[in-house]
Amino acid sequence: MAPVKPNTPKQHGIVGSIVDLIRWLLVDPNATGTTSILLLIAEAVLCCVVINLVPYTEIDWKAYMDEVEGVVNGTYDYPQLKGDTGPLVYPAGFVYVFLGFYYATNHGVEILAAQYMFAVVYVAFIAVVHEIYKKAKCPPYVLIIMSCISYRIHSIFILRLFNDPIAMLLLYGAVILFLRNRWAPGCVLFSLAVSVKMNILLFAPGLLFLLLAALGIWETAQCLSICAGIQVILGLPFLTTNFLGYMERAFNLGRQFQYIWTVNWKFVSEETFLDRRAHVALLAGHLVILTAFALHRWPRLVPGGRERMLQWQPQQRLSVSTDAVLFVLFSSNFVGMVFARSLHYQFYVWYFHTIPYLLWKTQLPVIARFILIGCI
Repeated sequence: MAPVKPNTPKQHGIVGSIVDLIRWLLVDPNATGTTSILLLIAEAVLCCVVINLVPYTEIDWKAYMDEVEGVVNGTYDYPQLKGDTGPLVYPAGFVYVFLGFYYATNHGVEILAAQYMFAVVYVAFIAVVHEIYKKAKCPPYVLIIMSCISYRIHSIFILRLFNDPIAMLLLYGAVILFLRNRWAPGCVLFSLAVSVKMNILLFAPGLLFLLLAALGIWETAQCLSICAGIQVILGLPFLTTNFLGYMERAFNLGRQFQYIWTVNWKFVSEETFLDRRAHVALLAGHLVILTAFALHRWPRLVPGGRERMLQWQPQQRLSVSTDAVLFVLFSSNFVGMVFARSLHYQFYVWYFHTIPYLLWKTQLPVIARFILIGCI
């Protein structure tokens, strides 16, 4: 009897189905939700592996705990709140968030518990970022790329325990609400993010443009009042104790950064880095580019928005597109990054997850986008 030949067409069909499935998970925007779930599971497992295998690095956690412990001990005079790396320089929202960590980790002693809490924050953060990219209809492989090259992001979250991820989680939550044209609730989250760390204000010029274009002057003023009111409420115990002390420490826009920690200006001398004239030049460049974007680039994405910005109370709200919201906010922040007086290691989380979107909105070849992401 002749040997039975293998059923090659069936094998080919199985292989073809697997290839089709992989292609669907990688390139079809309709598969972004499925790809996201698989990545979130992988990210959760990876976080546990990293926590157990990679040593924790102490940088600011102990200082955070010392600063909030001062509040626990009854000190509400902001200039008196200090850690081993210096004075407390973040707004009041930071204090409340890290008070929660303080009590949940036995006064900051249980580092491992803090790491697992930050792992939860990380997975929630990635889920929110994925939701943004899902709404932007970017191909699923963009999410995979972000996960594959995000080793520094994992470090910032679960091996360093910085406050930057908390602020950015709240910011991206606000972006989700802005994408749904829910401006007032979005401003609540935006202001909470600012209360944790002031870098969120780099998104503020873009947000102001969107508010004026969508709502007009009157409702924009209401949204700004919400933002200001939240800052007052959160800071009230400190404002009533030492108003000027709180404002100078929590919202010190002129704070001098240390040359030893800078990443983006290491190629210049320390003398140049500390030169006030260089700071003024960076500020001027920042304002010029932002003005150019606000007058010439952003209005193209919001038809009729420029005229509505000058109206006190338009007859109806303008529904702003997903691309308009994301490009305006992300480019506003990125311009701030370019002209920043100093970028530190942990500041990477301020812009990393916005870069793929900005690149995918250019006309660059796909391979060039991959190269640029890898370089960044």
